[in-house]
Formats: sequence, C-alpha cells, structure tokens
Amino acid sequence: MTRSKSAARPAEGPARRRIRGLDAEQRSAQRRNQLLDAATELFAEHSYSGTSIEQICQRAYVGTKGFYDHFDSKEACYIALLEQLTAQIQQRVIAGAAAAADLAWPERAVPVIEAFVHAIADDPRLAKVTFGEAGGISPAVERMRRSNRRWSAAFLDRVWSGEPASDAGVQRARLALALATIGGMFELVADWLHHHDDGGAPDGVDTLTEDLIRFVTVVNAGRGAVAGQ
Repeated sequence: MTRSKSAARPAEGPARRRIRGLDAEQRSAQRRNQLLDAATELFAEHSYSGTSIEQICQRAYVGTKGFYDHFDSKEACYIALLEQLTAQIQQRVIAGAAAAADLAWPERAVPVIEAFVHAIADDPRLAKVTFGEAGGISPAVERMRRSNRRWSAAFLDRVWSGEPASDAGVQRARLALALATIGGMFELVADWLHHHDDGGAPDGVDTLTEDLIRFVTVVNAGRGAVAGQ
C-alpha cells in the first residue's frame, strides 16, 4: 500500500511566532537593549540611587515582568550596563593602540588617550555612568570597578614597556606604577565630569584630552628614572 505524501512528511515543530518581523528571541534582545538604553539615560540624569526600576521600565516601554526576565535587580542591570560600556571602551582603546603600533610611546600616547576620551566623552552620559556612578554602589560593582582598573593598568604597562619584565619584582613595580597612573587618569575624568555639573563653564573634550596627555607624559618621564623601568 502506498503512503500518501502527507503521511510521509515528518512532523514539524510549532512555528516560531513573529511580531513586527521579530521572533521571541529577537524581541527579548530588543527589550534588554531598551532597558539598558533607558538605564543609561536615567542613571546619567538622576544618578543610580535616584533611579528606580519602575522609572527604567517606563522609559524603556517595558513592563516590570520584562525587566525581571533579564535582571534580578537594579544592581544587576547596572552591572550589565557597565560590562557593555567597558567592552566598548576597551575596544576603542585597543584599536587606538593598534593604529599607532609603529610609533614610540611618547607619540603613541596621543592616539591611545584620544581613543579613550572619545569612547567615554563623545556621549557624556557614558562618562557619567562609568566614572560618575560606579563608586560605592555595592561590593559587586566595586569588584568590577577594580577589575577594570587592573585591566587598564596591564594594558598601559604593555604599551609602555612591551613584554613583561623577567624579574617578578620589577614587573610588580611596573604594574603598581601603571595602576597608580590609571587611578590618576580616572580621577581627572571624574573631576572633568563634576566641573560640568557644578554650574561652571564646561570644559571641552579637548581640555580633558590635553590634561590626560600632560599627566601621562610627566609620569612617563619620571618612570624612566626608576631602575628597571
């Protein structure tokens, strides 16, 4: 007996429902992006402590249930946002260093620092969220903040010195100096942000870039006088 074509056809799974051209997975990703975009705006406008989950949901046009589908808490939302922005900043800085790889460090400092400044300051909200809000939110955020600084210090040491030092003590000293330098750079960024907020005439991005280049140039001149650096 010959089977009909319909009987021979394998069973198909349920069709993926599409709304406005997006399937469920794409809609979920879209809602997550909307929540992160809304959080960026609100944290920059009202601070982390001054923003509620309900405000984020209202700004994102996403229900509270949709928020908790992606984040366990406001802290988790902030950490996800910080991770996203950190990755963007790191990519810009790495690209800036790669573009200037043939230059010696004093000349290479300029494109690297310019890439860093433009990554955080072309959209001032990003600088506020990453540098104006991260301190003191929670132990988890502080651990991430410290991890970001250690990454930045290791990156700075690489572009300063190339290969790691063969002597462990010298390498520790190099990383300590790089970490202190990163701390100074981040403090200059924070001061630049607060000067924008204190009612005075805001400094431009070029001013921040010049201050950072000047600071790193002075530190680099000093490190050359330290044995093993």
